[in-house]
Amino acid sequence: MTHLLDLIHPDAGTVLISEWRTGTPERTRAAADAVIQEWAAAEAPPARLAQHLFVATDGTGLLHYAQWTSDEDHLAWARAYRTAVISRVDTLVPGIERPGLNRTRLHRSVVHDAEHSPGVFAITMTEDVEQTLENASTPATGLLATHLHLTADGGRAIVVSEWTDAAAHEGAAADAPGVRRYTLHHSLTGGRASSSPTHPPLPQ
Repeated sequence: MTHLLDLIHPDAGTVLISEWRTGTPERTRAAADAVIQEWAAAEAPPARLAQHLFVATDGTGLLHYAQWTSDEDHLAWARAYRTAVISRVDTLVPGIERPGLNRTRLHRSVVHDAEHSPGVFAITMTEDVEQTLENASTPATGLLATHLHLTADGGRAIVVSEWTDAAAHEGAAADAPGVRRYTLHHSLTGGRASSSPTHPPLPQ
């Protein structure tokens, strides 16, 4: 599987992270297909540098990780096109829960092991930014890398960590609240989309 740093566009001025809660593997598959169809049908906005779609390992949701030149460029696109795109997806998969969009910047990456490929990405959102920054460098069995994203106001941190597999993450963070595990499903960079070649089938 691809490392997160392989997905980072050097010209990105903002990283938009948002979760869609779909509820079941069947709805997750349908929502992922609908999103990919929207990407394929529409002309890629020049300001959208890359967009990556992750699926939850338990089959209950999607995670969008999008990189744009700036928040202003994204907002301009969203005002003109987002409602139509979302409505078409919601027609196919009604009732998707969207807790909100997080506008972030990649603040720091700590790579512990660049040789092994990640089997799972763990996502944690927290308001304890200082403690999160301190913990970023702490190694753990199966932890390959940690990437800290800070919201624009610096009030929250979103941590994307790479692990060899779900079992390693469960062993290290079994009691951590609010952690969700994902695998990379589909990517779009420079107007070209591709499925992750090492991604397992969507959860059944």
